[in-house]
Amino acid sequence: MIRSTVSALALLALSAPALAQEVWISNERDQTVSIIDVQTLEVVDTIEVGARPRGIMFSHDYSVAYLCASDDDTIQVIDVETREILHNLPSGENPETFVLHPDGRHIWISNEDDNITSVLDVVERRIVAQIPVGIEPEGKAINHAGTIAITTSETTNMAHWIDTETHEIFQNSLVGSRPRDAEFTTDDKRLFVSAEIGGGLHVFDTETFEEIAEIRFEIPDVHPHDIQPVGFRLTEDMTRAYVALGPANRIAVVDIENYEVVKYHQVGRRVWHMAMSKDETLLFTTNGVSGDVTVIDLVREEPIKTIQVGRFPWGAAYRPAEG
Repeated sequence: MIRSTVSALALLALSAPALAQEVWISNERDQTVSIIDVQTLEVVDTIEVGARPRGIMFSHDYSVAYLCASDDDTIQVIDVETREILHNLPSGENPETFVLHPDGRHIWISNEDDNITSVLDVVERRIVAQIPVGIEPEGKAINHAGTIAITTSETTNMAHWIDTETHEIFQNSLVGSRPRDAEFTTDDKRLFVSAEIGGGLHVFDTETFEEIAEIRFEIPDVHPHDIQPVGFRLTEDMTRAYVALGPANRIAVVDIENYEVVKYHQVGRRVWHMAMSKDETLLFTTNGVSGDVTVIDLVREEPIKTIQVGRFPWGAAYRPAEG
């Protein structure tokens, strides 16, 4: 009887369809999330969500997606298999971006209108801390050790270094005008911060907190005012950064060992953010004004497809195959 049951379960597991690799795109104006199948590079599903969806990411086990429904003042939790909204979580006012702590339990949120960083416990479903930061907090990052959280404040032009245990700011770093995104290198030795209006990608030493480099961008026939670094991604091997340049309609490829721009890829209009496949062979960019996603083959170093999604795509998150 036991053997029969085990065999039946094994057959059921073999017959169950494997989940495909997907990229989830938040569409700010449509109040939807578009789901792209990575193999076919087509939109395979669209989910209706809360008002003004922006930041989007997955839990560490990829079982649920978290979404900032900014105008609803909530974080929505979406089941990846059923595509259903399971429940809403408190977020503080106007959540824009967030980051999941390595413990998988705490989400650090930028509350743009309140000049606050909120810390959300997803298990207890409550805000456990609110930390005053600069004006218009935007970018979020947490180091891989889980000890330092970063909030960038657009109007204050600062990156705030926050102790994740005490919830206190212990360092402030001046950045170029209107800092947007932030990310630590894999070894946690450097912090990168983009400055949208300042036009650069700033690099900080995480031990001294000193700025060690600023990467600038120049594109023929594009006015410098249109070169506005916003979202970016660093590769695991710490050799490349891919930087969205907003109304310049370009992705910059940066050698982060030498801090040099090596290439530009033309994409759709007003590129905001991006998601990278786990094997780092594909990049998916959200192009807000043109309402589409550009797919860049990072092996061939060229854009290979444009995928129409909803109006004003903003955030992007990659989910690997399972099953």
